[in-house]
Order: sequence, then C-alpha cells, then structure tokens
Amino acid sequence: MHEKKAEAVVSIDLSEVEEAVCEHFVICHAGTGTQVKAIAESVMKIVKEKNGEVPWQKEGFQNLEWVLIDYTDVVAHIFLKEMRMHYRLEDLWSDGIISEYEEKS
Repeated sequence: MHEKKAEAVVSIDLSEVEEAVCEHFVICHAGTGTQVKAIAESVMKIVKEKNGEVPWQKEGFQNLEWVLIDYTDVVAHIFLKEMRMHYRLEDLWSDGIISEYEEKS
C-alpha cells in the first residue's frame, strides 16, 4: 500500500472479537480516486503473486471513494480521506487490536 502512496495504514486484529466478520481489516486512505484505484489494484496483484489468492469479493471500483477487497479472513479497505473520516472503521471496531504501519524510507 505504501508503494502506491497510501496514507495512515493500519490493521485491526479482529480474531478475538466475537461478532467480527473476518479476522483482520487492513485500512488506508488516499487523496484521489486515482490513487485509491492504484492502491487497490496493487493489493490484488501482490496478494496474487505472493499467495496465489484472488479476492472472494471486491466492491467500490465504480466510484472509488471506498474500495473493499475481501479475502475472507482479511478485508482491505481503501478510502478517500474524507470517506475514511466519515465511516471511522477504527472507532467502530475498537475492540480489536489496532497496529499502525509506518512507511519505510
């Protein structure tokens, strides 16, 4: 995600949250729809190359405000910044363990 200029990348470990829909969320945002698309496409390409997995489901490629890529146990959420601030997934799933990822220089 960082390779495509994703901002504020976090993961939420939901494995101990009883009502969780998956085990992990990975969340980031970007400044433009073009960046959102580039990050999402990069995630799908790298996951396929490294793990041979394709998404079970993907949504949001029409409006590029919030792209969701569902790998069943792991769901990636790529937002426009405004949409991330609006939906605040980190607050909604605060029972999980949140880890932040800094961009490597």
